[in-house]
Amino acid sequence: MSFDLPAYLAERRQAVERALDRFLPSADSVPRQIHEAMRYSVFAGGKRLRPILVIAGAETVGGSAESVMPTASALELVHTYSLIHDDLPAMDDDDYRRGRLTNHKVFGEAVAILAGDALLTLAFRLLAENFAGARDPRLLPQLLAEIADAAGTSGMIGGQAVDVQSEGKSVAAETLEYIHTHKTAALIRASLRAGALLAGATPSQ
Repeated sequence: MSFDLPAYLAERRQAVERALDRFLPSADSVPRQIHEAMRYSVFAGGKRLRPILVIAGAETVGGSAESVMPTASALELVHTYSLIHDDLPAMDDDDYRRGRLTNHKVFGEAVAILAGDALLTLAFRLLAENFAGARDPRLLPQLLAEIADAAGTSGMIGGQAVDVQSEGKSVAAETLEYIHTHKTAALIRASLRAGALLAGATPSQ
């Protein structure tokens, strides 16, 4: 039996898009500008790889996409917040992301920082809410630690910090590998593990 990967990705991506629209505050809710800025970056495109991996992790061990959708959406919000902050003048100082003006170019630096902060905060709210239907609520501390570690200084932020420190320098292969495995791979790994944990995966799985 063959597996149609492009169809799977397209179908799960559409489901994630609908969920993100549902979970994010509407653009016209007060305070309007911050909510507009949040939605601007979340819906600026992207493959939705991290939320799809959350779903795939759950489905692999018998869970459903809907049962982990808040966590899947949360991982995309964490990723998007990191992109908003990464584009800021104090970091990479980018004018465009995915062919569109970056958040701070549209809304200003202060609002962009707040939009990123708000997305990260909402992500952890969604993670907490997802445990209302989890198979084993005792896994909540493990899941939160998994994602927090992947997003923090032992993961994404740590990789970004080394990336910033390495800018304009000739770096060793080990440093480049550290940047990639922490800035990018840590959150990808946590996405897959989070979905599996929510669906009741055993340690060996």
